[in-house]
Amino acid sequence: MSKQTINIAGAGFTGLSLGYYLAKAGWQVNIFEKDAEPGGLAGSFKVEGENLEKFYHHWFTNDKHIMDLIKDLGTEDHILVRPTRTGMYYSNNFFKLSSPLDLLKFKPLNLINRIRLGFVVLAVRTVKNWKKLENVTAKDWLIGICGKQGYEVVWEPLLKGKFGRYAETVSAVWFWNKLKLRGGSRGEKGKEFLAYYKGGFASLAESMAESIQKMGGIIQYNKAVNQVENDGTFKFEDGTSSRADKSVLTLPLPICANLLKASTKEGYIEQLEKIQYIGNVCLTLELTKSLSEIYWLNVNDPGFPFVGIIEHTNFEPKESYKGRHIVYLSKYLPTDEKLYQMTSEEFFEYALPFIQKMFPDFNRDWVLNYHVWREPFSQPLVTKHYSQIIPDYRTPVQNLYINTMAQVYPEDRGTNYAVREGKLMAEKFVVGKY
Repeated sequence: MSKQTINIAGAGFTGLSLGYYLAKAGWQVNIFEKDAEPGGLAGSFKVEGENLEKFYHHWFTNDKHIMDLIKDLGTEDHILVRPTRTGMYYSNNFFKLSSPLDLLKFKPLNLINRIRLGFVVLAVRTVKNWKKLENVTAKDWLIGICGKQGYEVVWEPLLKGKFGRYAETVSAVWFWNKLKLRGGSRGEKGKEFLAYYKGGFASLAESMAESIQKMGGIIQYNKAVNQVENDGTFKFEDGTSSRADKSVLTLPLPICANLLKASTKEGYIEQLEKIQYIGNVCLTLELTKSLSEIYWLNVNDPGFPFVGIIEHTNFEPKESYKGRHIVYLSKYLPTDEKLYQMTSEEFFEYALPFIQKMFPDFNRDWVLNYHVWREPFSQPLVTKHYSQIIPDYRTPVQNLYINTMAQVYPEDRGTNYAVREGKLMAEKFVVGKY
């Protein structure tokens, strides 16, 4: 009896998870990846011989699906769990926000509104049915809980930093889930613990790819799908093609829409295009000195263009990078904005004055190297009634499916849910539900 075959476009964590679990079930897995390595949005580059994510990554301690996968691979000894410090930059001052006591000391809010801000945690826990939040924006939901001052000081700058001109359209469901997930990663005294992987996320992606290949799977890198025919056949830029019993696109929806324009109805393409995305530009600095003791610094100053400063080496020790301090400055924005279209040098020069304003001791001589990474489809825009516009995993094309981060809901995109979705689809293929 011949093996069932599957073609997968994309070797991010969704494609790798789907391929891994199907290979374990005895399927012939073929994965096609446009880049030279696996990992997708969790892709990495080398700093002093060590893998480092292009875009900052960590896991929460309650990220069950990724942890189960790692145990299945037999590499649970690579999981690193460490306490982290969270802070906020507001009105030219730094504030620690890692514990309830820090919150009570948060002077930008009056005492009543500090207490009301603490109620957000309780409000998150009392939501039993997220569907009741689908008709509410994050802005309205947060103002109702913590008041106008609490919203304007704490939450509005973060929403605008993340979503820019779309900030007031973001669904309360998206924000609720973000807070729920983060709250579930705190210890008994409110201290946050996060998880990482020895050797970086690239090391895990490579382990998954190796396992697939050991089970007979084939992964082809630098091989981009550029069209899908009406029988599910993948056509590639080099003129070759491949057909399997099942085919899956794990790519952003706008790319899926483009691949399917010649093989499906216009109405379906319009459905895929209903979900909008914003991009991300991430500046990664290799420094001789540390900027602060804080791992995750939310920037609530409206004059500062970055939503956060993530000092990675306050989480993963600088010794992993031969003493270099690693800092990420992240900016979410639509790709038609000027900042997104800057050259890497222009973006670096643009960022320097803001870093110097925030950290007066900082000197550009601290910069040993810098890197600028861009992703046009970084974040699906989760608006009210988002569940009504999510496309089904099945497509009108025979034996073709899509499995993307835009379909993860009410949760938000991330490697933990990429693994979950890949595994769930694999299980359905095996039992014949798809």
